[in-house]
Amino acid sequence: MEKTNKNRIKRIVLIGAESTGKTELSAYLSQQFNTVWVPEYAREYIENLKRHYNYNDVEHIANKQIELEKTFSQKANTVLFYDTYLIITKIWFKLVFNKMPDWIDKKIKESQIDLFLLCNNDIPWIPDPVRENGGEMRDKLFDMYEEELKNYGFNYRIIKGIGDERFTNAYNQVKEFLNKKI
Repeated sequence: MEKTNKNRIKRIVLIGAESTGKTELSAYLSQQFNTVWVPEYAREYIENLKRHYNYNDVEHIANKQIELEKTFSQKANTVLFYDTYLIITKIWFKLVFNKMPDWIDKKIKESQIDLFLLCNNDIPWIPDPVRENGGEMRDKLFDMYEEELKNYGFNYRIIKGIGDERFTNAYNQVKEFLNKKI
């Protein structure tokens, strides 16, 4: 159950362009901190879609992601990790449809995210059937995500490194953040 005040669950989001290790880092960090993580619903949904996604699909994904957050927050201990967040969905809306639902920005502003781990593009992009944004677009997305984090005034750290170094960097950032919050 959600804790209150000082003992409230700390919420930490992995954010970044495609193929930057968000899912692996979410799983790793949740294991290291003996908790759960909110999986990315978009991948599952798009993989099972028998047509190209549309605006309504992306809005459905955003709403489902919010539902998942509620479900997993009930299972978390002192920290909850997120494999994705509405900022990614906001950028997706803007890039693909040049518009977004009004409620997205409001929901982001009201969020209680304590820390964002912005994954750098220093690991190779691996193509798969649902990925669309390799090459130079990854750098553009990184910049867009960082700009959004700054505009909202969110606390964030950039995660770099290849292999174990990336995991260690992410772990150390979380550990340092949690130690300051105790």
